[in-house]
Amino acid sequence: MNKQVHIYRYVTEGTFDSYLWQTVENKQKFISQIMTSKSPVRSCEDVDETALSFAEIKALCAGNPAIKEKMDLDIEVARLKVLKADHQSQQFRMEDNLIKYFPEQIRKLQGIIAGLEADIQTAEAHPHPEEGFAGMTLNGKVLSDKEKAGVSLLEASKQATGYDPLQIGSYRGFEISATLENFGKDRVLTLTGQLSHRVTLGNDARGNLIRLDNAIKDMPRLLSASQRQLQNLQEQVELTKAELGKPFPQEAELAQKSQRLAELNSILDMDGKKNNSERDSEDRDDTDRPSVLDDLHRRVEEMPPHRKTDSRGLEERA
Repeated sequence: MNKQVHIYRYVTEGTFDSYLWQTVENKQKFISQIMTSKSPVRSCEDVDETALSFAEIKALCAGNPAIKEKMDLDIEVARLKVLKADHQSQQFRMEDNLIKYFPEQIRKLQGIIAGLEADIQTAEAHPHPEEGFAGMTLNGKVLSDKEKAGVSLLEASKQATGYDPLQIGSYRGFEISATLENFGKDRVLTLTGQLSHRVTLGNDARGNLIRLDNAIKDMPRLLSASQRQLQNLQEQVELTKAELGKPFPQEAELAQKSQRLAELNSILDMDGKKNNSERDSEDRDDTDRPSVLDDLHRRVEEMPPHRKTDSRGLEERA
């Protein structure tokens, strides 16, 4: 509606603009999906745009259908090469995982499982009574009263001044150490058996004892989770072994299109190089063409003998 603004839409047939229209249209589709906050499945290949030479532009404007086929093949071959490189990278990653990553993770999980099983046995050997208190040792003192134990635990944890663990006692067969973390905001207790189990303390003395018991009760759940994780990891190892060594699935298509692209490049001769037949014909023409130097020698031989004269004008035969 603004008189000073003019909007044009054009598509020129038989020129490079009409070929580029597909690229512009694809870009607009991706931009529209993002601007409208939609989340459809979309993919964009990492393939550079192909630039045309002057010979290609001239042949394209002349309406040669082989040019469009060549440009399409350039894009397809580049896309397939990117996919093949990604496939090879995945093969290398899978090989590295089988050699390094999976064995390390399996050993780590096996150690965690063995530690949890040992800690669960320790907790079962020191059960929490249904009524009453299991007892706690703090700074060498045995506390059998639950209220006093909770208060003493909170006071003993205040002796920690940083991340260095401070040994303060034991509870149900586990050593208790205290640390001060999060810039002095959190006091953390660590129950140490075969593994370490961390508990963040609160201000309630009785609640802190409940947190310690909950950390011990949570060990069977952690054991089950670790066993499932180990099983999943072993399944991944088997799947990786099955996938390792598989060839690129589109290798035949890449070879076929690469061969056709080479044929088109040879036919179109886009680099300005002449084909072998033309070069052979020119070589034959050069050999059949008479030499200029030989022609000069021939003319000299055909010239009549030169006659010299003396100062008196008498002729002498050469």
